[in-house]
Amino acid sequence: MSPIASGISAFVVCKNEAANMDRCLASLSWCDEIVFVDSGSTDGTLEIGARHGARVVHRDWTGYVDQKAHGLSLCSQPWILNLDADEEVSPELRKEIQAILRRDGDGSVTEDGFELLRVVFYLGRWWRLGGWHPEWRLRLARREKVTWHGEEPHEHARVLGAVSRLRGELRHYTYRDIADQVARMNSHTSAAARSLHAKGRRAGLADLLLKPKARFFKFYILRKGWREGLPGFLVACMEAVSVYLKYFKLWELNRRD
Repeated sequence: MSPIASGISAFVVCKNEAANMDRCLASLSWCDEIVFVDSGSTDGTLEIGARHGARVVHRDWTGYVDQKAHGLSLCSQPWILNLDADEEVSPELRKEIQAILRRDGDGSVTEDGFELLRVVFYLGRWWRLGGWHPEWRLRLARREKVTWHGEEPHEHARVLGAVSRLRGELRHYTYRDIADQVARMNSHTSAAARSLHAKGRRAGLADLLLKPKARFFKFYILRKGWREGLPGFLVACMEAVSVYLKYFKLWELNRRD
């Protein structure tokens, strides 16, 4: 007789993600529970969540880290899987996770968390070279062993125990187009600047001159973004601009002190 597989809760935190939610939630249909924390959607996102059988919970936005921590607190199964609305679980990754849950049913899983390989789709291609690749995110864990941390807008999970990596891809549809990238860059750099300012950080000339160049070098040279041709160059440039904006906005906040 086969052992009973351990249960898993998936949770998603978002607002106004109707363009992505069907794809995201459909990739989670095999989970025992889907928890959907919404901070005020008005575009049909809530209806999509309900249609997929998700437990929809409203919570006013309090920041990336806090929203993820709240989503985690609503999960009831022994394992949790966290996705953003613009992500989906690939069939290969689903099979890997289901195999882990089956093995955990007979006590043969020693890990308490797993990092997933997130692969970005942008500018009409999957980025498996340079820039964003490889990008590992700890998204699968035992519920009692994981907590959420980070500085706005960059949250991350921490697991108390052993962590391994899975081979299946977590697909990330990062930006719809360049305009969407610029809009998100503006929002994220503002959040990052406010977070640094709240901690008493001050922006200096080195931050404005050197750190954007370092980001470009990392994406284009170290991560071999040059292998992606012109798109690789453009993404490296945008990453450098993002770093510049973050510290420029911090400098502006410093001036108001």
